[in-house]
Parts: sequence; structure tokens; C-alpha cells
Amino acid sequence: MKRITEFYNGVVMMNFKKQLIEEKQAKCKGSLYHKTQVSLAYNSNRIEGSRLTEEQTRYIFETRTIGFKEEEALPVDDIIETSNHFVAFDFLLDSIDEPLSNEIIKTFHRILKSGTADATKSWFRLGDWKKLANEVGGMKTTLPQDVDSEMKKLNDWYNKLSVIEFETIVEYHYRFERIHPFQDGNGRVGRLIMFRECLRNDIVPFIIDERHKQFYYRGLKEFATVRGYLLDTCLSAQDTYKEWIKYFYGE
Repeated sequence: MKRITEFYNGVVMMNFKKQLIEEKQAKCKGSLYHKTQVSLAYNSNRIEGSRLTEEQTRYIFETRTIGFKEEEALPVDDIIETSNHFVAFDFLLDSIDEPLSNEIIKTFHRILKSGTADATKSWFRLGDWKKLANEVGGMKTTLPQDVDSEMKKLNDWYNKLSVIEFETIVEYHYRFERIHPFQDGNGRVGRLIMFRECLRNDIVPFIIDERHKQFYYRGLKEFATVRGYLLDTCLSAQDTYKEWIKYFYGE
């Protein structure tokens, strides 16, 4: 595979966007694509309460089968949503050249929640904005009737910017989570968007480790007054991904 290097914040790195796509197409085992799929699905789902371990997540990705011991009873939705997350990440790469839009965001939701118990409920809108009001962390979010206009405003603001920086993407995530446009699955969709938009804008992406979810939650809650909490959590996660890039592609 052709390697293209560039400098980013003093770090020599690959054009890993192209690299990830090539590894996906080649179905390359043990690659950065492989590691990203497992880690992003595990951590993002774990933050939302999944009981699957990282090894179980890796097993599902590598074999597309379930071979856990009988005594390890797990919710079916945890397994479905993990498998769906792998598909959502592939969609992320397949759509990487398209500007962020409501259609792409709704597609992420449809992929992530397809086949789950939620998707069978009459009030749950699969791949569409929420029908019922909801809260996040005890805080009110945008009312259902206002979601479409607020998401349009958010995406218009974002897509009109001449330069997208790391802090811009983190701020988009905060605004997205405050709107909370879906009935469920907002966090997973939001973190996929952050990863995608980093790749689109040649910024090193990152994966929020589930062990740091309390720092992540605090960052979201306090972002309006103390931006540094969420930014520092995301920057720390980015440092980890930079180390992965160095390991797989060298300096």
C-alpha cells in the first residue's frame, strides 16, 4: 500500500484516511482498521451500558459468530448493536468524501439500531428524529418538534466554516448531544461523527475510552462554561490514537 506522510502537530503520520479505506477493502487482519473497529465498537457501546467485553467484541468482528460460554448470558441487543457498529464504521469510510448532512447522520442511526428491541417499538423512529421528549444527564434537550430545525442550524453552521479544527469538531459534538436528536443511540452516533469529521479534515481521530466516561460526561455537562474538560479528554484520547498510528505505520 502506498504510504503518504504528513506533519500534524509535529508528528509524522500517514494519510491514514486512505490507509484505513485500503485496509477495509483488503479485509486486512491485525491492521489499524481492525484495531479501530474493535476498540471503537467496544468503548462506544460500553459507555452506553453494553456488557460485552473487548475480547467478545473482537471475537464477533473477527468471526462474525457468537461463541461465548453458556454461563455468559448477555443481552441480545448488546450483540446486535456491536455487529451493527462494525457496519456503521464501514459506512463512515464509504461516505467519507461527502459533507456531513442529516441524511448521513440518520443513516448512522438506522444502521446502529436496526434489529434491536427498540426498533420494534411503535414510538421509536428508526433512522429518524425522536418522537418523545428526553433528557440526558438530568438536563433537558431539544423538544421533538424543534429537532429538525435545530439540526439544520447546526449543520449549516458547521458546513459553512472555512476551516474545521479539532476544537470545532468537539464543539459540534457538544451541540449535537445537547440537541439529542434521536430517542436512543445519540452518543454512539455522535462519537462516530467525531471520528468521521476528524478523518475528513485530516485531523488525527480518537476513541473515547470507556474507562474515562466520567471525564467525558463531565466535559459534555460543563462545556458551556469550561471547554477544557471535554477538550482535554478528547486530546488525551487523540494521543493514544497517535501512538497506534506510529506503531502500525512507523514515523
